[in-house]
Amino acid sequence: MIAVDTNLLVYAHREDSDFHEDALRVFTELTDSGSPWAIPWPCIHEFLAIITHPRIYRPPTPMAIALSAASTWINAPSCRMLAEGPEYWETLQNTIKLAKVNGPAIHDARIAALCAHHGVQELWTADRDFSRYGALRCRNPMT
Repeated sequence: MIAVDTNLLVYAHREDSDFHEDALRVFTELTDSGSPWAIPWPCIHEFLAIITHPRIYRPPTPMAIALSAASTWINAPSCRMLAEGPEYWETLQNTIKLAKVNGPAIHDARIAALCAHHGVQELWTADRDFSRYGALRCRNPMT
């Protein structure tokens, strides 16, 4: 299963992104494939925070539109939402220890741990920071 990181969601949604066309193309191919794919819940939270932030986007996406976009993905028949469950705490601790991260990097460790916890084979992201989580195969599908 492939999981999608926040940046791909943002780029696919925001038409003013330099990466919009590529992100929308690969994201649409993924969602139309019929194969199960996933979004970690923290990526939905971060997506909403970024696209509605007036200091990041001018104009920001109105919240009603942002919630509608997220709802479309969440309710897609092939989408699996990744959340914490039994034994997640062990996975998160191991992820943090192996990657030797702290502070703000804990957010990415949470996403990596959720992917590991749910058996995700690949995370699609444009964020190179995920390379520190060696057990998680990451790929920028836009390159």
